[in-house]
Amino acid sequence: MSDLTHVELLWLEKHVEHWIRFGRPAAEQILDRRRRVLSFMPGSIFAFVRWAANDFGTIVSRIDILRAVPASAPCATVPYVRPGGDILLRIAGWAKVQQVLQMIDTVEGVGVDPADAAPDYWRHVHNRLSAGETPRWYTRSRHQAWLRRQRIEP
Repeated sequence: MSDLTHVELLWLEKHVEHWIRFGRPAAEQILDRRRRVLSFMPGSIFAFVRWAANDFGTIVSRIDILRAVPASAPCATVPYVRPGGDILLRIAGWAKVQQVLQMIDTVEGVGVDPADAAPDYWRHVHNRLSAGETPRWYTRSRHQAWLRRQRIEP
């Protein structure tokens, strides 16, 4: 069995759109002109956005920020993600999804790839938005603290 985490992406213009906002895929498989599968190495962090609409408007708007796990590790199941992942952030509703997308933009704005940001930060954003609070911004000093902590932890 592969240790990769596979994410199925689908694009049916203005009906169903699944895409990766950030992350570093290890492999890509194109199934047809509307579907492809991206695969991520264990430990990789990525953002998976799902949106769907019908004739009356948006019916699903969701963003999940996940950490890929090895095939043998326990994980949470997420639709279109096999075998699943470690959920760092899970938000539904377009207004909150937009807030998460803005937080991702601010992380990029300080010169950090969101896939390299501290996983605890994405949990913080999830918790604050779920409670109706404003998340703190990701800063260069916070990122430096995360990098130092990685060096001293096994």
